[in-house]
Amino acid sequence: MAKCAHCGEEIIGEPFYCSDCGQNYCSLHKDPINHDCEFVKTSFRSQQMQPTTASYIDVSQIPHTSQELGYREQISTSEIRGTTDGTYTWYRQEAQVPVNAFDPDSGIKFKGILFPHTSELVHFLIGVSLIFVIGFLNFYPNLINTGYEWGIFMLAGFYATAFLFHEFGHRQVAVHFGLQTKFRLLTFGMILTVFGIITGLYGLVLGGAALPTLALPGAVVVLGLDKVDRTTGLCKAAGPTINLFYGTILLIISFLIPTQFYPLNMFVGYAASLNYILGAFNMIPLGILDGQNIWKWNKKVYLLLIGLLLILLIITLIVIYAPIDSSPYI
Repeated sequence: MAKCAHCGEEIIGEPFYCSDCGQNYCSLHKDPINHDCEFVKTSFRSQQMQPTTASYIDVSQIPHTSQELGYREQISTSEIRGTTDGTYTWYRQEAQVPVNAFDPDSGIKFKGILFPHTSELVHFLIGVSLIFVIGFLNFYPNLINTGYEWGIFMLAGFYATAFLFHEFGHRQVAVHFGLQTKFRLLTFGMILTVFGIITGLYGLVLGGAALPTLALPGAVVVLGLDKVDRTTGLCKAAGPTINLFYGTILLIISFLIPTQFYPLNMFVGYAASLNYILGAFNMIPLGILDGQNIWKWNKKVYLLLIGLLLILLIITLIVIYAPIDSSPYI
């Protein structure tokens, strides 16, 4: 039975032949963008340019041809490698990831990602700026004309840093494991974010409370993760864990700020709650959220992390909304 030249799985039914690169693929990888057609063609051209004399060829950087399947079966397992964050799935074996898959010359095309080969800093700046705008629109109606307008910018800034630190957590743990990773803007996430900004502006125009908004402009893309293992679990748990620690630090600071500086202390406490909310939301075991893979990897870690986030969130909200005569902030 024929095997897909991309993922190595046996093809059920007739294989899909790509006339551009000359390989057979399964239904999942029949489209050129799904089997990295440009990368395959470039790799074959590189092979053809190699001298016929004995020389070293890094087979980890070239796709396997049908003639090499016997050798491939000896060095590969049936486990499919790929990202698990829902942004982009890399189905090749980890050893076949190019030295720099994010380089424009790698031939790799990423689905669902805006400007995949643009500088990571640009992606971060755009993503964090949009989160700041969403935060500003959410806090503006409640603080305008209160004399505490400065709190709008402060809380929007904390909202943006909660998102930024969350993503940096994912990124740095992936770097620790030697995986290729970059923050990237997501096409669908950007649509949600822009829609959220529009609904926020609409709420302001009406003069009432801001309408509910959604913001997910981007996420950290990691190449070379197993479907579910310790590396994947730790990479996924890093984001909510950062929110847990960041929120706890802010909560402690809010108690240390003297009451004469009210409402600064309460705003810092509210910033702590934003981190707990973001962390707990990402622990929902659904879709592309972190919780799905953490739950599959280690249920004890999942329950511990979600438990701490929810307990601290409840404590923080009780403190924030406590009556004036019993509030530690006043």
